[in-house]
Amino acid sequence: MKKLFKILIISLVALSLFACNSAPKTEETKTASETTESSQKLSIGFVTDEGGIDDKSFNQTSWEGIVKFAEEAGLKVNEDVRYLQSKAETDYIPNLSNFAEEGSSLVVAAGYKFADAILKTAELYPDQKILIIDVDWLDPAKTPNVRQAVFSEHEGSFLVGVAAALKTIAAGKDTVGYITGGEGATMNKFEAGYQAGVWAVSPTLKILRDNADGFANAEKGKTLAAKQYNAGAYVIYHAAGGTGIGVIQEAATRRDAGEDVWVIGVDTNQYELGKYGTEGKSAVLTSMLKGVDIASYNASKDLAEGKFTAGVIEYTLKDGGVGIPASNPNLTEEDIKVIEEYKAKIVSGEIVVPKVHVADADSDLIN
Repeated sequence: MKKLFKILIISLVALSLFACNSAPKTEETKTASETTESSQKLSIGFVTDEGGIDDKSFNQTSWEGIVKFAEEAGLKVNEDVRYLQSKAETDYIPNLSNFAEEGSSLVVAAGYKFADAILKTAELYPDQKILIIDVDWLDPAKTPNVRQAVFSEHEGSFLVGVAAALKTIAAGKDTVGYITGGEGATMNKFEAGYQAGVWAVSPTLKILRDNADGFANAEKGKTLAAKQYNAGAYVIYHAAGGTGIGVIQEAATRRDAGEDVWVIGVDTNQYELGKYGTEGKSAVLTSMLKGVDIASYNASKDLAEGKFTAGVIEYTLKDGGVGIPASNPNLTEEDIKVIEEYKAKIVSGEIVVPKVHVADADSDLIN
């Protein structure tokens, strides 16, 4: 009867859920449980957003962290660790609840769009350990079983902004671009850091901006990228998940046709996605790495060792939570040197990267 009641509640909530990111930011809380899970076989359930498991970005990288842990721990992928893909936001609570009802040791969700669904799931299943990535504002009093993993996207984005500006100036151009998959506090950090990095190198560079309003539409990504390249953008930075694949494809197509343009990847090293022609060259200038795989791996490992804690854990540039790839074939040694100098200043605190971008109405440098 209790289980049936929960299922009825879940169904009603799923039909009425709307995304909301207005909850206040909270500080790290005490451990959700000190009980070790090592005495029993672990099971981990991962829920994707609409971008799917093979988005070559956020969902895929989060899942890879879980798979890495599973392989080390001797767990079977697709049995002990499994994923469910969400086709719409109304799938979030049913998918999360599915794993909770099965008794998963840990339930993981990737993305700020899950905030409301995680809050409700935490209330319905107070004993269920949960990891949500890219959220840090859930009330710890209501979510004592939830770990919130966040990243300093603004710091990593600053570095790729520097790279974009250096490449653009070297080519004698004056415009770069940025394409986002949505709005919100997390996405704001991507843009804020990118702007700051670009303007740290040259405050006269223009930045084109477009919102794809979605993270799973590669065709729209291609369309927006074409719009910006046609308007003069030399380098485009995308923070758009699966939509960003289209941005990369547009850049690769143009370079294959002899056009001198570049794109910057996000979340994982997207160099391979930008390859074109027969020589194996890539249109990806560099990528802003975001260690979501580190967050999912650490949560899984902590759970196995009885060290799982709730509350907020932040991954920064200083501890390797964000950054750029170790190898960047399309950047010069001098470019890397300048980027490293800026990195050192951020890590030391000499440069404090903003988390909120300059709105169009506040600057004549954004077109």
